[in-house]
Amino acid sequence: MISTQWISIPNGAGTQTDAYLALPNGGKGPGLLLFQEIFGVNSHIRAVAEQYAQAGYVVLVPDMFWAQVPRVELTYAGDDLAKAYLLMDGCNQDALAADIKAYAAALRAREDIVSARIGAVGYCMGGRMAYFAAAHADTAAAVCYYGGRIQNYLELAPNINGALQFHYGAKDSMIPLSAVDAVRAAHPNADVNVFDADHGFNCWERASFNPAAARVAFAMSAEFLAQHL
Repeated sequence: MISTQWISIPNGAGTQTDAYLALPNGGKGPGLLLFQEIFGVNSHIRAVAEQYAQAGYVVLVPDMFWAQVPRVELTYAGDDLAKAYLLMDGCNQDALAADIKAYAAALRAREDIVSARIGAVGYCMGGRMAYFAAAHADTAAAVCYYGGRIQNYLELAPNINGALQFHYGAKDSMIPLSAVDAVRAAHPNADVNVFDADHGFNCWERASFNPAAARVAFAMSAEFLAQHL
């Protein structure tokens, strides 16, 4: 049986950030950073954390919007959608990189992880954060689901030593296939997958949810993480 709780961890600014922790049955396992969509650490992201904990991982989900609106939880339409974009655009990239380094250090310091080799998984904005974790926090494996704007940070590619897996949707109007091609060219050894799906296809609370793509992508992610962690 998994267990969950909110904890406080150091951030890159030298203060504390809330984070959602999901522990696997037995209380120990490989460490996994899980990064939120632009909608905060909401019920869906917490459920995804629990999904990975059920697969045996110690999952840490930091609140990436702590500096703007701590513990914000948003839905996927209307005013909440507009607010989510404002929060994403209000993030400072250097501060995010510093936070990610701190969060990786906090995860590695935990006594319930079985190795210093940690992984990262992220969705939407969190896909870009997982990519940053690979570049700035030396993750052994990173899985990026429809990570927006990764193509704008490919200068980080030489800094990445760990394995990479990318999941994209061919129908995603926010991430053109030209961006996917740029990512593939910058990371020729990465596992790049394109599904017949839209942005957000993994989120069962969104209209764009694609059960078949989500099921296959999760199976691929689980196998990839098991191989490298």
